[in-house]
Amino acid sequence: MPSYAEPQAAVRSLAHGARRTAWLHRSAGTEVDPDGVDTARAQEIAAAYLATIADGGWLDPRTCADLLACYDIPQVPWAWAETEDDAALAAERLCGVDGRVVMKAHWPGLIHKSKEHAVHLGLQGEAQVRAAFRDLETRFAGLMTGVVVQRLAERGIELFAGAVQDDVFGPLVLFGLGGTATEILADHAARLAPLTDHDVHDLITSPRCAPLLFGAHGRGPVDLEGLEQLLGRLSRLAVDLPQLAEADFDPVRAAPGLISVLDARIRLLPGRAHDPYLRRLR
Repeated sequence: MPSYAEPQAAVRSLAHGARRTAWLHRSAGTEVDPDGVDTARAQEIAAAYLATIADGGWLDPRTCADLLACYDIPQVPWAWAETEDDAALAAERLCGVDGRVVMKAHWPGLIHKSKEHAVHLGLQGEAQVRAAFRDLETRFAGLMTGVVVQRLAERGIELFAGAVQDDVFGPLVLFGLGGTATEILADHAARLAPLTDHDVHDLITSPRCAPLLFGAHGRGPVDLEGLEQLLGRLSRLAVDLPQLAEADFDPVRAAPGLISVLDARIRLLPGRAHDPYLRRLR
């Protein structure tokens, strides 16, 4: 006979049992199959990168963007610049004379730009863009290989979407709250790839931040269909490329009618043969 110290513990146990029963009786769902995917091109990009850098590593912004384009993953418009003049021209081309842009420094191995104070936000006009470039160039002399000039994104909820290759579980897709506090709050859910429609629903509804996506506090719901598409395309990316060790989309800006990746990082490693005696879930 089960014994509980308090009624609340018994109720929680019963609730867990009820949820598990419902889960066991749920259909497997339909595997997500996004359109507009160019798997062959993505595999060519991965192979070309690993042919150049045999040990693998983090992709540069342009290669990363090429890979995301193979899966039609939406990114905020941006441009690459290696000189002050290029940065000024890129800002004007993206936003015109009065538009606001973001400037992010880049060098091989840079992972957390905010922690390194390698980001300038809300730059307006040529003078501010040039001053920001000179500041980054001075502070990161000998490291910086260029900057990403990006259109300032609209207001919205900052989310995280990512994928990892696990030796036991295989490819996993993660989703949850993003931004600078993502590692501290750890408000994430994970599901095995390839995702089904049930998996996508679970990923969106499981994190504690989920009510914000559905219009809490009187705000309209974010583009849920676009969010589902993003997770499905990320799942396909993780399945198509066994060389993909990590993919981090953080932040992903979510708003009514808008889903866009503001910053993307992808790490590729040479493919490794799986141990045939190691059990994998898929």
